[in-house]
Amino acid sequence: MKALRFHAAKDLRVEDIATPGEPAADEVVMENRYVGICGTDLHEYAYGPIFIPKEPHPITGVSGPQVLGHEYGGVITKVGKDVTHVKVGDRVSVQPFITPRSGDYYLDRGAFNLSDTMALAGLSWLGGGMAEACLLKGYNVYKVPDALTDEDAALVEPTAVAVYGCQRGGVKEGDAVLVTGAGPIGLLTLLAARAAGAVQLFVSDPNITRLAIAKQILPDVITINPREQSVGDTVRAATEGNVGCDVALECVGNTLALQSCVDAVRKQGVVVQIGLHAGEAPINWFSVVYKDIDLRGSWAYPAQIWPRVMRLIASGQIPARKVVTKTVTLETAIKDGFDALLDPAGTQLKILIDLRR
Repeated sequence: MKALRFHAAKDLRVEDIATPGEPAADEVVMENRYVGICGTDLHEYAYGPIFIPKEPHPITGVSGPQVLGHEYGGVITKVGKDVTHVKVGDRVSVQPFITPRSGDYYLDRGAFNLSDTMALAGLSWLGGGMAEACLLKGYNVYKVPDALTDEDAALVEPTAVAVYGCQRGGVKEGDAVLVTGAGPIGLLTLLAARAAGAVQLFVSDPNITRLAIAKQILPDVITINPREQSVGDTVRAATEGNVGCDVALECVGNTLALQSCVDAVRKQGVVVQIGLHAGEAPINWFSVVYKDIDLRGSWAYPAQIWPRVMRLIASGQIPARKVVTKTVTLETAIKDGFDALLDPAGTQLKILIDLRR
């Protein structure tokens, strides 16, 4: 079968690899339909290996060339004898954590995203979404509602990141919310905040194309270009009592964006760091203390969130497909997908790969 594999930084190859064989008792085989190109995939392509193991992963034993893609869905083609929640022919969305079911403090409590043992389909597993088929553990696949399209199934994973970030921030009815970064996660976070009840939304990004897309998706969002405007001053000027937003969600992994969140949030507000920083990020700790704010991290999502996120997309409360700007084939994914997303002009937002073409 055809697969897109990572070999080294700037070395992705569309190759013929073995089709998955018979699944073990607790495994399934699926035909992949759509997969999203994630920021993590881009970082691996540009600078990796980062999360892709250089030595055999302690849980999966995987190293070497890696099929990328952890945002995906498809159709079940084979089912192990102990898997009962899905059957052949079911359309599914993939929750990509690969972990033991118990064995440390976090695993024993079902907090699989917090365990140091965690591997990920498409990064440290024998397969991923950027291939025509994939072998997975039964616990990785969730049957999708009929109202969910195949494209939607590939968007559950990034939407889960956004929904969990809003949960960590405690976003509630009537809130004013700032999101820094108008990339796919940032815009999905805006949509998740609206679904959680936020009524006043702000988004900051220096890319005017992405700000325009944000305005198309959410016409009432207040867009801010931090190169031209003070994020904090703009948010304060528009909020009740000029105090700032209730929750600020940093979706870039950028020091200036984090500093803007601390500045823009009101006293006793909440700042949530969703984007991954490459290193240390200095902030004004006097402001953190003086303003009595909460600063929280948001790492991935709980695995159990999948059905809830699928319902939010299927109901239309989070129209995730609106962040998709392009669909490519596996054969054209490097040039028209990865390279297009790394273009400094930033004309693309979310690109899906259609594995059926």
